[in-house]
Amino acid sequence: MKKLLFLLSILSITVFSQDIAKLTEENQVIDTNKVLLPEAVQVKVSKLVTTFLSRYHYSKVQLNDSVSAKIFDDYLSSLDNNKLYFLQSDIDVFELNRYNFDDFILTAKLQPAFDIFNVFKKRLNIRMQKVFKQIDNWFDFSKDEYVVLDREDAKWAVTDSELDDIWRKRLKNDALNLLLTGKEVDDIKDVLKKRYSRYHKALLQYKSEDVFQLYMNSYSSVVDPHTNYFSPISSENFKINMSLSLEGIGAQLTPDGDYTKVAKIIPGGPAAKGKELGENDKIVAVAQADTGEFVDVIGWRLDDVVQLIRGDKGTLVRLSVLKADAGLDMPPVEIKIVRDKVKLEEQAAQKEIINIDENGVSFKLGVIDIPAFYIDFEGKRKGEADYKSTTRDVKKLVKELKEENVDGIIVDLRNNGGGSLEEAIDLTGLFIEDGPVVQVRQMDGKIELGEDPDSDIDYTGPLAVLVNRFSASASEIFAGAIQDYGRGLIIGENTFGKGTVQNLIDLKRYIPTPQDDLGQLKLTIAKFYRVTGSSTQHKGVVPDISFPSALPADEYGESSYESALPWDMIRTSQFKKYSDLSKDIPKLVSRHETRITSDPEFKYLLEDIAEMKEIRKQKSYTLNETKRKQEREEREAIKKKREEERKKLSGLKLKGKEEVETHSEDEILDDIRLQETGHILADLILLSSK
Repeated sequence: MKKLLFLLSILSITVFSQDIAKLTEENQVIDTNKVLLPEAVQVKVSKLVTTFLSRYHYSKVQLNDSVSAKIFDDYLSSLDNNKLYFLQSDIDVFELNRYNFDDFILTAKLQPAFDIFNVFKKRLNIRMQKVFKQIDNWFDFSKDEYVVLDREDAKWAVTDSELDDIWRKRLKNDALNLLLTGKEVDDIKDVLKKRYSRYHKALLQYKSEDVFQLYMNSYSSVVDPHTNYFSPISSENFKINMSLSLEGIGAQLTPDGDYTKVAKIIPGGPAAKGKELGENDKIVAVAQADTGEFVDVIGWRLDDVVQLIRGDKGTLVRLSVLKADAGLDMPPVEIKIVRDKVKLEEQAAQKEIINIDENGVSFKLGVIDIPAFYIDFEGKRKGEADYKSTTRDVKKLVKELKEENVDGIIVDLRNNGGGSLEEAIDLTGLFIEDGPVVQVRQMDGKIELGEDPDSDIDYTGPLAVLVNRFSASASEIFAGAIQDYGRGLIIGENTFGKGTVQNLIDLKRYIPTPQDDLGQLKLTIAKFYRVTGSSTQHKGVVPDISFPSALPADEYGESSYESALPWDMIRTSQFKKYSDLSKDIPKLVSRHETRITSDPEFKYLLEDIAEMKEIRKQKSYTLNETKRKQEREEREAIKKKREEERKKLSGLKLKGKEEVETHSEDEILDDIRLQETGHILADLILLSSK
């Protein structure tokens, strides 16, 4: 369903439908029963994509029956991941071709994939007619029954009546969530009808190229999760959506089932400054200004949601958000954000100083926060003296911190998703004298070294690098090099594990045709390796000292992708270690564990993590109004109590009901991790002095 909703998000149409019964009346162009067929040019594109994937992809995966079965399963999953439309009888017919999709792709036979889509469209049409009847019949919330929302591993429904009951509970859950927010019954019915009619109409406007893209990506995703085919319209709209998402609130959004999820908070933007909206939060409704009515956006296309959120600088937008650490049965929270443009200078590396008392000794530590590996390529090309780059900015910050006589430096790479490879190499060079930083293995086996360009070293003092699960790509290259050289400690969570390189190919260059655009192929062509020969792929960088994490590798990170390229090793490069910190790490770990055992803030952090893990285990939710309300109230009471205790521990004083100073829970937790990193670095300095 994720791929299907991704396509829905980038269609260049605007949805106005309010009621499924009026669809054909409002737009006569839409034919509910129209059968989609492949086009002649798609046969040529299919052959070209197959050639690139079989010859030029890094892993050169060859088509066979095993790959065919995976393509078949992926394609069905991309259409109906939650098993809400197809019946077992449909699947039985489709299964006849389970081991034929390799032959279909080799011969560019597209019709079988289109046949499956047309059955899906038929099932969806039937289902939407029933959905509206079920909504009008309303629900009995006094019954003791439960709904399973994640049906990815469930069996296909055998009969229509079985599927009707699955949908009745699904709709009842939707209605109950709205009911507990205080909405009236008629308003709830209206919201749900609009939600599902919008989704239905968007699918009715699918074109042949959309189905073709879905099919090609079922093939490419089996080869590698970062290899994708973009149809002409998707390629153009994807670029537009990504650029638009940087405006307004400063967040990149992505579809996630029926929801719009926050993929990334842009450093320097309004959301980053407010610190209330977080990555993986789900936006369920949007309102304008202080008094505007919330508009339900569940089931909306991404570009429609973006249009609601965007607005003039200085204006207020209100978001109704399901927090990432809350269950699907919990109420959304309201977040207010004043729109603004993301300023480049506010995305740049920044410094601060923290004071740490450890074992009776005071330490002044510098912290350099690097949100991304950036460089002004145009300014550099023109030879501008003051062009912006990560390395140039950090070099200045290091000099300033040295002038302030800091005892050590922490480089904070949390949530840094990467960027310029050149900057990752140059930045490493500020902390080592010379030598290789990264190895890049091409698809032909050729290995290229990325080396520190000079023998200068800007900082020789104690160093720690703070990372988390969302530190990826270039961040992993830097952290891995610092660890391999023994130049500093890596502290935090296991990193993301993306160690592959992609290239974007314009297919128009390879097919003679009068058409202006044939789409693009993003192809994995190389892998990153550390100077030791170990890949950063899949495993990421394992910290020397790990912090507890609520983000399991099988849900967040490269290892969550079934088709992720494997971890492997190549020969080590020639490099000279700066020092050997391994002898100190057991002592540092022991002191760290002793410290957090007696630290009440870490105790709350561990409780939060345990609670989030329990929430993730929950598969079914009560549909009894009284029980659901009671569960919410109990969970909210626990959360409120913990937040109050945490704020008191953080030195926040309460005066009556008014807080003198306010900090978000995420900000407090970030500070806990940063402070503990400071204590670990202080321990290292003490051990080194002995």
